[in-house]
Amino acid sequence: MAKAYWIATYRSIADPDALAAYAKVSGPAIAAAGGRVLVRGTPAQVYEAGLNERTVVIEFDSVDAARAAHDSEAYQHALSLLGEGAVRDIRIVEGAEG
Repeated sequence: MAKAYWIATYRSIADPDALAAYAKVSGPAIAAAGGRVLVRGTPAQVYEAGLNERTVVIEFDSVDAARAAHDSEAYQHALSLLGEGAVRDIRIVEGAEG
């Protein structure tokens, strides 16, 4: 079974305090669901139509595990803390094998 990657880019951050509250709760919720944060921060370099946006990449054992983490009660609570504090683009992508 291929691993899956949850990729989040932050188009804008309107409330840094809400983002901090979200981060404090979301990290443990994601880890409890089997997620492993691989990347968190702004790009060192962007090319072509790339945007200089905060990016987070989280690895899961499968697409189902990534979906379950997102839909979990613990992560949904974290989202409630974020509220309208940020505009994000989140994608779950299956990893390429081999």
